[in-house]
Amino acid sequence: MKIEQIRTVQSWLPIEKILDKGIIKMKDSSYIKIIKVNPINYNLKSELEKEAVLNSYKNLFKSSYFNLQILIQSKKEDLSQNIKLLRRNNFHEEIKEKYIEYIENLNRVKKSSCKNFYLIIKSSTSEKDEKIKIENLQNQYFKIKDSLSRCGNLVSEYTNEEQIDEILFSFLNSNKI
Repeated sequence: MKIEQIRTVQSWLPIEKILDKGIIKMKDSSYIKIIKVNPINYNLKSELEKEAVLNSYKNLFKSSYFNLQILIQSKKEDLSQNIKLLRRNNFHEEIKEKYIEYIENLNRVKKSSCKNFYLIIKSSTSEKDEKIKIENLQNQYFKIKDSLSRCGNLVSEYTNEEQIDEILFSFLNSNKI
């Protein structure tokens, strides 16, 4: 009689454990760090500012000698809380209702969504020492943060296990968020 081995989700996931400073140890002994980027509105920049932004990105990618993945996560925007707030405001009733109707219609037609932008950096060193790998990842994070901040982007890191769990869940269960 052949016994089937049951595979759990944990055995399928490539993640071994979450360490301090938001570093994730993978089962292949590599390490990654997830960085959230709140981007600028490039279209609102002057031509000179656009050129400066592009040069900053170019310099970042030219001088980066590490694995980098860009992830853009779209999810449908829930405007119900915004509409509730509008309904409570003391605006002129007719104007308020027309504005709410406009927002609801726009949301139906265009399917409003918000986008989250992430960079995932992976340790690129063949170093065996975990402390050195983690230090290298932190240095890469600061280099990215510095470069993107010069462009006007807000860059933040996930530093505790709860934040990491939440973001990994959103990556793996995009239909649940």
